Amino acid sequence: MKQNDQDIMTLALAVINVEREAVEALAERIDADFVKACHLMLACKGRVVVTGMGKSGHIAGKVAATLASTGTPAFFVHPGEAGHGDLGMITAQDVVLALSNSGETEEITTILPIIKRLGVPLIAMTGNPGSTLANLASAHVNVAVRQEACPLGLAPTASTTAALVMGDALAVSLLQTRGFTRDDFALSHPGGSLGKRLLMRVSDLMHRGSEVPRVGKGALVSTVLLEMTGKKMGMTAVVDDESRVSGIFTDGDLRRMLEKNLDVHRTPITEVMTASCTTIGDDILAAEAMQIMQQKKINALLVVDRQQKLIGALNMHDLLRAGIV
Repeated sequence: MKQNDQDIMTLALAVINVEREAVEALAERIDADFVKACHLMLACKGRVVVTGMGKSGHIAGKVAATLASTGTPAFFVHPGEAGHGDLGMITAQDVVLALSNSGETEEITTILPIIKRLGVPLIAMTGNPGSTLANLASAHVNVAVRQEACPLGLAPTASTTAALVMGDALAVSLLQTRGFTRDDFALSHPGGSLGKRLLMRVSDLMHRGSEVPRVGKGALVSTVLLEMTGKKMGMTAVVDDESRVSGIFTDGDLRRMLEKNLDVHRTPITEVMTASCTTIGDDILAAEAMQIMQQKKINALLVVDRQQKLIGALNMHDLLRAGIV
């Protein structure tokens, strides 16, 4: 049957509503078994081995990845492969988290005797509290849904969404309980823009030594302009005889000066510089430096040591090139 545009939007909204209701129903399932599941994983001295078949297997893979990246060592084992040798990946120090909406998935129930023989704690996540998997589990996390979003009631939709959300609830609960920090998170995410934002510091990006535009407090604006042009950072630091920062002169300061018709060959830099400029240390995250620039609506920062001596400079272009922005 041909659908018009409104029909398509109505169908899509119906799917969203069914899945929203499935997620909302999970709030009632945060119970003693959920807490027990968390305690079993917190006490685990090995790895959390996550398994599932079909669509539940895809969700299980994502849950394992989320656990591993948030402080709970975990990996996915395909239950079909487990019955053909991969059970050797599971040790007595591990915990098994098995996902199956029916709780009767053959590939999983087949390996349950081996898991029980190893004495490995078993956490079941099913939509059927009376199932074989649920009954044999040390803790059962109920993710039952009233209906699937699929109008045929066949394709796993709301049930996989519910399992995914409950998996996130487990992972984040464990993260918080472990006291997992941003620095811990960064160690497992060194690549890509996320890793850069969490790991890269000002010291990794800043200009140093002769690359840093600087002039003394006695300089005239004409000298400052030559320094700005040569170093191409759109600003110059103004320092005293001991390299302590006295101020900064930027493109914006130059425009304001020219509006006053001041002579660049006669005007001392101290008369037109920004004296109360923002400075940073070299040990802060580059992402924090970016936030400071955005909040202050500036494009460059001077980097100083604890004695306020100039040691570097950083501008927005440096952050852009590094992928921080």
